[in-house]
Amino acid sequence: MATHYWIRADRRRDRELFLSRLDLPPILAVLDAHRRLRGPYTAAGTLLRSLVPGELERRPEVGPAHNIEILTSAPELAHLVPPMWTSLEWTVRKGERTRFYSRLHTLNIANGLAEMVRDYLRASGGGPRTLVFENVHQADPTDQEFVAVLLRRGDLDGLTVVVGTGTEPIADPPGEIAISLARVLERHATRADAPATDDPSPEPDPLEGARAYVNSDGTSDDPRLLRAYERLDAAERARLHDERAAELASRGEFSLSLGAIPYHAEHGSDPAGAGLAALRVALDHCRGIGLYQAAADLGLRGRAIVDRSTQEELWWHFTNATSTTLASLGRADEALAIYDEARTVTADPHVHMELAYSTAMLYARHYPEPRRDYQRARAWMNLSIAIASLAEDPKKRAFHTVFGHNGLALVEVRQKRPEEALRMLEEGMARLDRELDPGEHALHRAVLRYNRAQVLGQMGRLEESLRDYMTVVELDPDFPEHHFNVGNILRRLGRHEEAIHAYREALRLSPPFPEAYYNLGDTRLELGDVDGALADFGYTLELDPAHLDARINRAGLLCELGRIDDAWADVTAGLDQAPDNPHLLCLKGRLLAERGDRDDARAAVTAAIERDGRLAEAWALRGEIEYASGDLAAAARDLDRAVELGGTPEMRFNRAVVRQESGRYAEAAEDYEIVLSATGDEESRERLDLCLAALRAQPSADVPA
Repeated sequence: MATHYWIRADRRRDRELFLSRLDLPPILAVLDAHRRLRGPYTAAGTLLRSLVPGELERRPEVGPAHNIEILTSAPELAHLVPPMWTSLEWTVRKGERTRFYSRLHTLNIANGLAEMVRDYLRASGGGPRTLVFENVHQADPTDQEFVAVLLRRGDLDGLTVVVGTGTEPIADPPGEIAISLARVLERHATRADAPATDDPSPEPDPLEGARAYVNSDGTSDDPRLLRAYERLDAAERARLHDERAAELASRGEFSLSLGAIPYHAEHGSDPAGAGLAALRVALDHCRGIGLYQAAADLGLRGRAIVDRSTQEELWWHFTNATSTTLASLGRADEALAIYDEARTVTADPHVHMELAYSTAMLYARHYPEPRRDYQRARAWMNLSIAIASLAEDPKKRAFHTVFGHNGLALVEVRQKRPEEALRMLEEGMARLDRELDPGEHALHRAVLRYNRAQVLGQMGRLEESLRDYMTVVELDPDFPEHHFNVGNILRRLGRHEEAIHAYREALRLSPPFPEAYYNLGDTRLELGDVDGALADFGYTLELDPAHLDARINRAGLLCELGRIDDAWADVTAGLDQAPDNPHLLCLKGRLLAERGDRDDARAAVTAAIERDGRLAEAWALRGEIEYASGDLAAAARDLDRAVELGGTPEMRFNRAVVRQESGRYAEAAEDYEIVLSATGDEESRERLDLCLAALRAQPSADVPA
């Protein structure tokens, strides 16, 4: 296992000096991750621009397999790989998009990028290598996520990751996050504080020092350059920024428009013109492809510049895009503050309609569960619908009214009224069919059908749900979530081979995501493919070590296979994450019992029962432990409860054994008959015969011949 390093110092030159003294494998690349350079995926994109062209020559299949990861992090490579933006939201007209990526999209991309690094190392056959990431404390959250994934994955044998940061603690980005770089560094990297050294170079010429700072795109940590920049006349500073922005724009590299170009434009001579234009390009791109942390930052920077009184369209664009992005990140309070501010400064009914809808979504979806307020969500949604119903244009009136009722259907579902949600969705679908032309708002019509499929699935109307999902797949075949949901319904219908095909299609169209691999594992298990299930659960945990269900399922399988040490490792890791999980406590008890430690096994299983009194497996296991300890009465009580809750043949068989050994032959025979009928088990047949013989030997016994 490679050792990773975390080098801290206030100056990059000190980190580089320390790095030069380490005994490391050959360096694959040194990547500056500072977000002012190219915004999201500054480091990852630089890595891909250096590796992908050669890789595609050697292994052309990399392009189709990872086009989303490549185009998201290195858009300059668009001419080398298939297009990624082919699903329905990219084909609709401006203003008709109603579907955006999940907040977890960037974590999936990070794992896809890690797969590319893994496969490159294996294909190159060059032995251990080192990747150096610099200025990680100034990186966009996408690069921090990528670095964290590389550090924690266990399938990158031979890769050493070196992370260079300042000395201040690394702060997690605000909002809900899927992975914390700070925590991963503490766990997976060896930390070293590089000593500060003196810089013998002379003080630069003031103008040249300022120019050097600007030409570093504001990333230099040389205090002399920063001093020169700050001392320069404001107009001269703006001129330098304008020159640098023009130079970068002339390169024609789109990723520069996500980092350095908007930075220079907003600090140049025309922040309200060129600055806002550059920020808008970057904001719209990042929001459109799910790079929400960058989009939020760009939007807030734009809002700090825009003048509502003279730039009303721009003001609303930055206000709406920024607030909805913040909501998607779990920063609902910040979004609400923007909504409330916007309500105080405009009387535009369309704006108030959208603000009411968005506020409703905060209370129905974006706030964490304890803070959700469905009645308040209903009130805001009704206001949005009321305003929409007053629109003069009949088509806009129809669309926005139906859109509002679609949101209200979510509230109905959350308040356990699926029938009402279904009614709203079907009425909305019918109205759009009546009042819009066939090609209008195609995406939202697909979304309505998709939502109806979800509601039907929740109601147990699986065949109807599947028909809707299949229709949506026909309309929008390149959207991976549709295939994933088809797989889920097929699984529930017992059509396991078809479900596996649907999950694999979802993964073909998407960066790797853990739920698809987890569901694949569960489905393979239904088909008896234990090795395949183990592999899928294992890869689920590679993608998301905190995936508790995959941890539990793999531990259970390992236990059944007799791989006690491996199962124990999974149970221990799971309990570190969720110490009160009853399934893990039950597995712990089983493993302790296998080792002959009955007292600790009994304590673990009792703890599981205390946390979930309906866990049949725990009652059954404690019954087995009591039986092994010789307490037949206690064993019978626990097994009675297990059969009452679960009633599997194995539980009935064990209860029958306890009853037989307690002399309760008639009850034992009843259990053996049920087990025999269900399984044809020969031992049950033999034991049943013994019980019946014992009953015949009793005086006045009434036993079937």
